[in-house]
Amino acid sequence: MNLFRKFPFNEKPNTAIFTCIHIINKEKPILFVTHDNDGYWQFLCGNNHSEDESRIVSLEEIYNIDNSIKKLVNLNYGQSAYRKDEKSKWIVK
Repeated sequence: MNLFRKFPFNEKPNTAIFTCIHIINKEKPILFVTHDNDGYWQFLCGNNHSEDESRIVSLEEIYNIDNSIKKLVNLNYGQSAYRKDEKSKWIVK
């Protein structure tokens, strides 16, 4: 992490989050995000996934892949956000 950049999330940078192999391999953009009722975050490409395509990485790692997620720092427990493509605005529901 760049020491001169403030990490935007309330959670620690090393917080474990769920994602998919498509995001990690930078094959697809993050299009769907949930902040589950239990506090866990999920950053997904929007496709259906098998269990073997799931990954657990740090919040900092996913932020470094796509820092547009900083717009979702105030996503409450139980809320989700989606967008049509990586250039679209996030829609919270």
